[in-house]
Amino acid sequence: MSESMARELLNNKEIDRAITRMAHEIIEKNKGTENLCLVGIQRGGVHLAKRLSENMKDIEHAEILIGSLDIALYRDDLNIRKEHPLVRKTDVPCDINGKKVVLVDDVLFTGRSIRAAMDALMDLGRPSSIQLAVLIDRGHRELPVKADYVGKNVPTAVDEEVQVQLKEEGTEDRVIIVRPSQD
Repeated sequence: MSESMARELLNNKEIDRAITRMAHEIIEKNKGTENLCLVGIQRGGVHLAKRLSENMKDIEHAEILIGSLDIALYRDDLNIRKEHPLVRKTDVPCDINGKKVVLVDDVLFTGRSIRAAMDALMDLGRPSSIQLAVLIDRGHRELPVKADYVGKNVPTAVDEEVQVQLKEEGTEDRVIIVRPSQD
């Protein structure tokens, strides 16, 4: 896919504003940060969870627990994928039993990754609630999954690709949509 077929959806300032707004919404809905834990889905969700936590700390002056969750082995397409899954680190540094857990991901699409994440999370304990925060909601659900906190809703075609590029991955912060080439 060529870069000329890409269109920018969010720049770095817009990403920062969306994360700040989401941090305020999470605090408001949960009446503060007590008993709250953010768990980012590997990879992009982990970076966004850290940023949300930093924003929430600035607002509430409290440390927010952050974890990272690998869902590679929980995916429902393991048996039909050609390549083996790349397994990353799961590190949830707190007991999630009875906690309000906010799952964080970069893009919400079919809902299958979120289902896998909830399965992985339930293997770690029984939270009092699971909420979902995503930077981009692009529609096209295959499962009944709805985000509680959304940075931006973006209508897309099924064959388009939404890429969240973050400075933690060595690029400039931006979100682009890539259309397939018409060759």
